[in-house]
Amino acid sequence: MQKILYNTALYILLLIGAVIFALPFLWMLRTALMEPAQVQKVPLIWIPNPIRWSNFGEALTFMDFPRLLRNTLIISGMAILGQVMSCSIVAFGFARLRFPGREFLFMLLLSTMMLPMMVTEIPRFILFRHFGWIDTFYPLIVPAFFGAPFFVFLLRQFFKTIPMSLDEAARIDGCSSFRLYAQIMLPLSKPVLATVVIFSFIWSWNDFWGPLVYLRSAENKTLSLGLQVFQGVYQTDYHYLMAASLVVLLPILVTYVVAQRYFVQGIVMSGMKG
Repeated sequence: MQKILYNTALYILLLIGAVIFALPFLWMLRTALMEPAQVQKVPLIWIPNPIRWSNFGEALTFMDFPRLLRNTLIISGMAILGQVMSCSIVAFGFARLRFPGREFLFMLLLSTMMLPMMVTEIPRFILFRHFGWIDTFYPLIVPAFFGAPFFVFLLRQFFKTIPMSLDEAARIDGCSSFRLYAQIMLPLSKPVLATVVIFSFIWSWNDFWGPLVYLRSAENKTLSLGLQVFQGVYQTDYHYLMAASLVVLLPILVTYVVAQRYFVQGIVMSGMKG
């Protein structure tokens, strides 16, 4: 009986927490389906009447959704490719190769995580302006091919859980370091690679600061910048803004739901061994 009461109370608390966390999403959906006059009407209207599904089509047409989606997919796809390639190679070196100063260099790499991004933003902007990369995708893509400390740490921790006996057997058979990395380590690291892909996708897809700083022309803008078209100086079209925001949010929700098993597995196994 005591166990039943405990489980019941636990489920009630979890249900309350789930409702609290879902409220912002439900509020967005409620606003996205409303007529403009109902959005800020007092007293509040909780259920749209009538339901306007046309808000989604009108919002996406107004913001030129296909062009913004293409730009965002290009940046996100290249960023994911760059992060997976560069971070996995660096993590493999720290986890499986022996060289002087390895631990010191790894700690130096981790220490860069404590450096706020805004501290390096001005030097980065000056560098990219010198290269002539302003109003191009290069400032949002090229840095991904130089790795990220968090992903290197995540991959390195996972690589260290794989038995070293595999390396020794491969070396005896004449396997080079690159073949060891590409044909043995990567196939065994699908959970943590999926985690890197998910994190990288979310960060690049939701990135607002980078496109705001480096992209100028309307042809190069991303979805995060495209949402600004609904915000004016004197008024904001909240019904359109919420409708477009839900569509932009949808790929992230789908990605997480589909890859949730790999995401959790990658996070858990990356912390099994120091």
